[in-house]
Amino acid sequence: MSLIEWIATLLGIACVALAARRSVWTFPTAIGSVILLGAVVFEQRLYSDALLQAFFVVANLYGWATWQRARRDAGEVTVEQLGGTARLGWGSATVAAALLWGAAMHRLTDAAYPWWDAGIAAASVSAQLLMARRKLENWWLWIAVDLASVPLYLAKQLYLFAGLYLVYLALAVLGLVEWRRARHHAPVLAVPA
Repeated sequence: MSLIEWIATLLGIACVALAARRSVWTFPTAIGSVILLGAVVFEQRLYSDALLQAFFVVANLYGWATWQRARRDAGEVTVEQLGGTARLGWGSATVAAALLWGAAMHRLTDAAYPWWDAGIAAASVSAQLLMARRKLENWWLWIAVDLASVPLYLAKQLYLFAGLYLVYLALAVLGLVEWRRARHHAPVLAVPA
């Protein structure tokens, strides 16, 4: 395992732990991690994953600005929850994106595991955007992503990354618990989007 894999792993663990605690420092830490992770997965021909890491750089910049604004306005990073219609919309868009992206990767590239990789990528995009918007539901998606990623990385013999996603899984469960606790201490309002 390369030094880049180790650094990406350590930064990744730090970024998820910081997100669980609703710290805005999750975003600069995440940017470092995803840049390094992107280089590694590209070498492994996991192209959806590599493009996902590029998206994460932009999404983390967006999340950083959003959380800074929320902290400035409310004194902390508040947690919100999606309404039922918004959940259905996010879920439908995620499935559609996974199917379209998987088909493109299957037909147009030599991607390893194009459908599996695309499903993880689509769910990760939704989870990252929901996290940036401070929506509780992001953690459920991260849990699903982590559960799907471990066997994919094992199949590609990326053992350190498989281990990282097991740690991410534990941290995602912790994040869900922490954010639910924070949500219960805030006014209960379902936000549509």
